[in-house]
Amino acid sequence: MTPTDDTRQAMTPGAKRAGPGEYLFNMNGVNQIMGGPAYSPVFGSCVEGDRMIVALMRYPKGKPSDRHSHPNEQWIYVLEGVLEMEFDGTVFKAGPGDCIYVPANKMHLAANNGDKDVIFFTCKDTSHGLHGIKAPS
Repeated sequence: MTPTDDTRQAMTPGAKRAGPGEYLFNMNGVNQIMGGPAYSPVFGSCVEGDRMIVALMRYPKGKPSDRHSHPNEQWIYVLEGVLEMEFDGTVFKAGPGDCIYVPANKMHLAANNGDKDVIFFTCKDTSHGLHGIKAPS
């Protein structure tokens, strides 16, 4: 590592940037950021490394996202609740243990129509930050 590596900022505003010698992160207490401030009610903790971004997110019940995409691919692993994801007009319902793949630049939207919050773990590459791009209205 070069000395300047110690001071690099996370690409995602508010995210924790893993520094030299940091190997363990309590995802219940790292930070709290919005997962997609322009298009989604999702919030939680986010840590960025050199090539990967991970986040533990909470999706409030009854609040759908707007249609959006992101230039980096994403994996979503559902821990609690049922997360609905729509791709090309088809809705997929993912429950605990299900993993959703979102290809780079793929337009999609999410919803939590259940009676409790959805908790999920997500991972993206660091070619861009955590946040995506809201579709034009």
